[in-house]
Parts: sequence; C-alpha cells; structure tokens
Amino acid sequence: MLLIENPVATTDPRYTLSSYETKLSRLIAPGLIHIDTPDQAPALMLAERIDRVDDVTWDVTVRADARFSDGAPVTAADVAWTYETTIAPSSDSVYRKSYQERFSRVEALDDRRVRFHLVAPLATFVTDLDFGILARHAAGPDGRFPGGRVVGAGPYAVRSLSATEIELVASPHFHGERPRVPRLVVKVVRDASARILMLVGGSADLIQNAVRLDLIDDVAARPRVELAAGPSSILTYLMMNNEDPVLADVRVRQAIAFALDRPAIIDAKFSGRAVLATGLLPPGHWAYAADVARYDHDRARAAALLDAAGHPDPDGDGPAPRLRLVYKTSADQFRVAVARVIAAQLAEVGIAVEVRAFEFGTFFADVKKGSYQLATMQSTDIGEPDFYRTFFHSGRIPSPSDPNAGNRWRYRNARIDELTETGRRELDLERRKTIYREAQQIIAAEVPIIALWHEDNVVLANHTVTGYRILPNARFGGLASVEKR
Repeated sequence: MLLIENPVATTDPRYTLSSYETKLSRLIAPGLIHIDTPDQAPALMLAERIDRVDDVTWDVTVRADARFSDGAPVTAADVAWTYETTIAPSSDSVYRKSYQERFSRVEALDDRRVRFHLVAPLATFVTDLDFGILARHAAGPDGRFPGGRVVGAGPYAVRSLSATEIELVASPHFHGERPRVPRLVVKVVRDASARILMLVGGSADLIQNAVRLDLIDDVAARPRVELAAGPSSILTYLMMNNEDPVLADVRVRQAIAFALDRPAIIDAKFSGRAVLATGLLPPGHWAYAADVARYDHDRARAAALLDAAGHPDPDGDGPAPRLRLVYKTSADQFRVAVARVIAAQLAEVGIAVEVRAFEFGTFFADVKKGSYQLATMQSTDIGEPDFYRTFFHSGRIPSPSDPNAGNRWRYRNARIDELTETGRRELDLERRKTIYREAQQIIAAEVPIIALWHEDNVVLANHTVTGYRILPNARFGGLASVEKR
C-alpha cells in the first residue's frame, strides 16, 4: 500500500491537475516518451522512433508491441485521438490552451505512424510527447472513461477509483518491465501523523515525500522502516503577488529574499535534505545558469532596501513594524511550521507577517485568483526550461478563461516574454542555453518569486519492500520494480 496525502479526482492525463494525479496517470497511461530517467532526458516509451520531417512537421512511429491493458494494440489513431480531444475547441482539458499553442493538427498516417503538425518550430516537441495516450475504443461517446477507469498502455490498470482509495492491478499486456507486485492500493490519508503510524505499524508499505522531513530520522530509526533519499527537480518557492501595492516594488521583494536565512531553515526543518535554489532549474540541469543574482542572508541589506522603498523603521529597536503582510499556506502541519519560521525571520527586519492556513483547495483557489500577498508552494517536476514561459510570461497570468495558467504571481516583463517565446522556437541547444541564461538572470534580479530550495525526494518503506527506484521528478515509475517479501 502506497500512502499519499491528497485525493485523486482523475487519472485521465487530459484532466490531471495535481502532481499525484499526473504521477498515477503515467503508471496507467504513459506517453510516447517518458522522462523517468536519472537525468530526466527523454526516453522512448510507446514510440519506436521519432522523425523530423521539417521544422513544423514530425512523424512518430508507435512500437509494434505496445498494448493497452485490455489487450488491444496501441495505434496511431489512438495517439491522434488523445491529442485531438485535448486541443479541440470544445475540449475542457486543462491542457487545451497550452497544446493549441503547440499543435495545429495530429493525424494518423497508417496503423502505426502519426503525424504532428506544429503551429511553429518547437524546441520542446520531444518532451511534449510525455503525455499519456488513451484507448479510444474504451471511451464513452463523450470521450470520457466510465467510472474513471482510464484504459492506457502502462504497467498498471485501474480497477477502482474513489476519493479515498485507488486500486491498481498489473497489466498482463505491458510491453516493458512487468510489475512484480500484482495489486497496488494507493490510499489517501490526509493526516501526517496517521500516515507515519500506518507505516510504522506495518499496515502501509511506502511513503514518498508525504512525511514531515523534520521527523524522518526518528521514523527511520524504527525497526520496521527503511529510509532512502535522492536529488529532486522539484522547486519549493515563496510566491509574492506582484500586483500588490507593497510587493509591486522590486526592492521590497529583494528585501524579503535577503531577510531569509534559507540554510538555517534547511538544517532545522529538513535535516539538511535540500539544495539551495537560485531559480526554477536545479544545479546540474543542462540549461542551469550559475551567474545570477543571489540572496544570501543579509539583514542589513534587507533593511536598507526597505528604507529605500519607503518603509523606514518607525521606532528603531521598538516593536512597531515597517509593514504588515499576510502569508497564506496549506493546512499541512509541516508547511505551516516552515511558514512560521519564515515569518519570524521577516519579523527580524521589521516585516510583520500573519500566517493563515487553509485547506488546500481553498488555498489554491485563492492563489489562482491572486487573493494573497505571500504564499509557498512546490512546482511540478521541472525538466524543460520552457517552464520559464509557463511561470513568467505575461500571457500566462490566470484569467477567467484560463484560471489554471502558471504565472500566479502576475509578473510582467516584455523581455521575458520575448526570451521565452524565442527559447520555445529555437532548435539549437547552445542558443537555447544563451536565451535561458539571460532569462534566469532577469528573473533572479527582479525576484517575482523567491526560489527557496529543491527538497530531496525521501522514501520511507516497510522493511519487506525492496527495489523501489527514486526518480528526480518524484514520479512513481519505480513501483514497477518493487518487490514485497
């Protein structure tokens, strides 16, 4: 049994919103390629080969032995249907707008060859093929899957799906490494303490990242529990509403960055299991730029910036603050504890912070609406630098027509718009590095968000569980190799 902390509403890759939904959907319906590799380099999955016809046309050949969980072959028509139902004008897929910007049409040339027609040259094309392929014949007239039982070509198939539990069974038709555990139960347990008790007591087998990092060493010391950890491509960040009258001033945002003692937080709250971040990309990524503005803990610089921004200390060493901010976070106890440490550090430079915790759905809704000043979240796995467009392009600010757009801090910079559009179209890798180096430098200087750290992926497992592989993107592909004694 795998424990997770948030409910899963769907495993249909066209409609997944949360990271758990995406991770589980890829076990059931993988894409033409996958990025479940140590370096997150694309690797073939349902595709046998990928051929570039010209700058805006690509052909993909589906592997001959790819089978859906019901035994039917995966065809080019299934691939085309999956993408076409995503980009159709009538589609309510959360990926519709993003994929409409990429693909004008996807068509089956024959049983195994599918042709992608692009809107413009697209440097991200291969990684964009990491999108789950579905069995057209198993869908209802509306294109949905009855009872949420999505049919894909992954190592597992859905037996049942509810708000509290997902039951998966091994697919006998999977072309790759067959799962060694024939039945997998994924249980939603919201309370962190309850998850730990279930693992320690032996009624659960594995938890990945859904445990307080300040408790890991104590839990791992229990006789039934084993600990493993690995590097992560997921970013934890402090978002600031750039439309807020106070936070619109870059000097205030820089002051907040200088006020934070991030190494102290990593040591105290994460037992050292995190790497300081300078931007979206983790160190070691092919597009990572090290020569960007950095914000080492410096209270004097923070105070000077607040003075310059018109927020002087009103009473010297007295209790009166320079300014007041509200910090929203999810109700997860660990995240609330980290938020309070951040608030205490900001108080040391005269920024009074009120921490307010909310159930995740309410919290996330406020963030998308821009109803916040400060908040913390984690990104999805970031393997492609095109995420700079997703996070910082002015056209990606949430709106009533696109409430799930990624620029939730409402940042605007014409040069970033230009760079991220160019970076998406530039096919030469070295030129892309140059483009994203400049983008990273601008973002680091203007601090629309504060990149805090890349938390290690941490797995606690029952001692009877062996063979789990930890991936940088924290996906669950490692479950295919798990054995239970």
